[in-house]
Amino acid sequence: MFRRFLFQAVKASRVSGSSTDSLPVTLSIAMEGSTVARLLVRVRQWHRWMAPLVVLPLLVTVSTGVTYRLAKDWGGLSREQVHWLMTIHEGEWLGPVLEPIVVLLNAVGLLWMLATGAWLLLQSFRRQWIASRKEAGG
Repeated sequence: MFRRFLFQAVKASRVSGSSTDSLPVTLSIAMEGSTVARLLVRVRQWHRWMAPLVVLPLLVTVSTGVTYRLAKDWGGLSREQVHWLMTIHEGEWLGPVLEPIVVLLNAVGLLWMLATGAWLLLQSFRRQWIASRKEAGG
């Protein structure tokens, strides 16, 4: 793998007409780009792997929370009539030991999906921006 980076760096310096004095800088840039690319692939894999595990608990939490609020506020139901939704929403049915663990895992899963999704989106925008700059001659 290192040989490929070295070859790319030497080729880039020859194409640009620069001397091989800048080879370490070019080589480090090539390696850094590869590290970012590998990290991007790895994060995308983790994001894809975690999504099925996170989506069902989040859907249950969102749907029970929204249904509880709408049934109570707009439906005119009492707190006692819709408490079973809050029991599911908060994970009370799991007992006092598992309830905080499930709530924590749900929160961590949501934060993970938001953070990795945002990072992947920013990388996509960044690639598009770089491509448009190259097309414009910048």
